[in-house]
Amino acid sequence: MTSTVDVSIPTTSVSATPKPFTAYHIFLRLPLRTFTLQKRYSDFVTLHSQLHAQVGVPPPATLPHKSWFTSSTSSPTLTEQRRKDLETYLQTLNSIEDDRWRNTPAWRSFLNLPSTTTSRSSEASNLQGGIPGSGASQAAADPVVWLDLYHGLKGQLHDARLQITMRDQATAAQAQHECSAQAKKHLVKAGTITIQLEQGLQRLGSESWGREKQLGDGELRRRKDLVENGKREREGLENLLNAMVAKSSLDATISSARDKEKLVGGDVPSKKQHSGGRVLGKETNQTRALDNFGVLQLQQQMMQEQDEDVNILAQAVAKQRQLGMDIQQELAVQNDMLKMLDEDVDRVQGKMDVAKKRIGKIS
Repeated sequence: MTSTVDVSIPTTSVSATPKPFTAYHIFLRLPLRTFTLQKRYSDFVTLHSQLHAQVGVPPPATLPHKSWFTSSTSSPTLTEQRRKDLETYLQTLNSIEDDRWRNTPAWRSFLNLPSTTTSRSSEASNLQGGIPGSGASQAAADPVVWLDLYHGLKGQLHDARLQITMRDQATAAQAQHECSAQAKKHLVKAGTITIQLEQGLQRLGSESWGREKQLGDGELRRRKDLVENGKREREGLENLLNAMVAKSSLDATISSARDKEKLVGGDVPSKKQHSGGRVLGKETNQTRALDNFGVLQLQQQMMQEQDEDVNILAQAVAKQRQLGMDIQQELAVQNDMLKMLDEDVDRVQGKMDVAKKRIGKIS
């Protein structure tokens, strides 16, 4: 099975340690994130031997030979050639159909992959499909599976919104009913995924689950905000769907009463239509065929629709306010991280200056 991870070695660098060495920058692109690793040539040699030991047969790729007379730190030509050979080595193992070497702990540890891509995809698809099981929260505790689940949550909300729009545009009662059922189905799945996301965040932020926390406090806060926004969006869609169903029921009731009035009072003289104390004034197409009770129901329906519109608008304003607060909080966190990064850069620069002075004294 072909891997869904893209791997390359675009650049290299030379360390600033007393005994310099060449670091190869491995760039990895996963379905939902990208990151970069730095490895030495000796790390590749160790990986090759571990793959051979764990699978039982050598990998179908050859490492570049070690140079005994020339150092890669002093030879840009050797560094570039070795970079290309190591990149070919990783891409060969990553693209072959036989995935025995990719499923080893050595490969996952070398590339910092928490679990195999196929198992993560299977777990995420099972959880998105609402498949129950005792291992649901454990699977969601994987940071990559969590992101896959969140992507599924957004997909379910998008499908529910689409079905609600189609229901609003439909004219036949059967089509409206089918769209409502589909929208309700997507909203139920979204609620199940939300619960799994919350349980996964609890495990990701817990240090007592047999290991240290896998995510920092800032990333945990960001993911909690994503879940809260998803919950609010789901509740808004559910309220909108319920309001549309209630409106349809009321319209059906009024239509039935109107048909009954026409059927029962068809032969009654027209002056009866104006009896009953109706207020004089212009009649509309909606009120002309209604009696006083029908007009009262129509007014109540219009007031209810206005109240629902106001509630939806208030929810939208509250959501925008919450998003603004979240953005402000995230900016504050990013500013703090940038300040810490500046301090680290200044500290490392000071150490490099001291090291250069010592090297100058030695030379």
